[in-house]
Amino acid sequence: MPELPELVGLSTFLDTELHGVVLESLQIASFTALKTASPASDELLGRALQGVGRQGKFVDLRFGPSTTDDGELHLIFHLAKAGWLRFSRPDPAESASGKPLKPGGYITARLGFESARIDLTEAGTRKSLAIYVVRNPSDIPGIATLGPDPLAEDFTVETLAAILAPKRAQIKGVLRDQRMIAGIGNAYSDEILHLARLSPFAPSNSLSEEQIGVLFQSIKSILAEAIASTSGKPAAELKDAKRSGMRVHARTGEACPVCGDTIREVAFADRSLQYCPSCQTGGKLLADRRMSRLLK
Repeated sequence: MPELPELVGLSTFLDTELHGVVLESLQIASFTALKTASPASDELLGRALQGVGRQGKFVDLRFGPSTTDDGELHLIFHLAKAGWLRFSRPDPAESASGKPLKPGGYITARLGFESARIDLTEAGTRKSLAIYVVRNPSDIPGIATLGPDPLAEDFTVETLAAILAPKRAQIKGVLRDQRMIAGIGNAYSDEILHLARLSPFAPSNSLSEEQIGVLFQSIKSILAEAIASTSGKPAAELKDAKRSGMRVHARTGEACPVCGDTIREVAFADRSLQYCPSCQTGGKLLADRRMSRLLK
């Protein structure tokens, strides 16, 4: 799943390539992906793209006024677990809208601009990619309930301490919960916890003041490093940049780059996490089950 660093890179790339460019066509092959009915999606046509932003894991395409409507519209999408974006510049002889999309295919939606094409794609049979057309991004429930953004200036160590303190929850789950902290997912939470030398199953309200400080610095460091690796890269290269920068996530069986121990995995029904026993759990292995405890 794309997370905060890739979506920062993606937003920057799209804004650079398409700022001020008019949207000429919009095809949505899966109408279950379109989560809003009003404003109508065709109200976006003829509007110029004024900016591309990010809120949590949502990408926000902000379109300026039309000739008949002096208000802005936003096309916002969430790529979910298996979604991505394909950017291309069609041959001048070819329409940016391309051939009509067929339902059930790899391409969920296509945006045809004056000089470029964006395809929102989703692999697999379980379709979760979501598209919204709204006047106000806060009208989207998933955005309205987002926790603080870890890149924001007002996200401080005190902010993090307040998030961790109220209840006893596994720290891995807290980092992934978009209502707690916006934008971090399964991959970067593994990386952050490895750098902070914390077990993914450590209770969030058990961390000392020192551990919270280390965790805060790890969040900032991992995200900054990952964002730097996306800088200037086109959409097609962002996934590879993410994979190449991982130290423990998706590295099961490889050597930890810090201590050389073997990276281990805990598998769940629809995901897995990776960790280093020596760096994070005092050398003990985590049981490979959902309600895991340290093996005795």
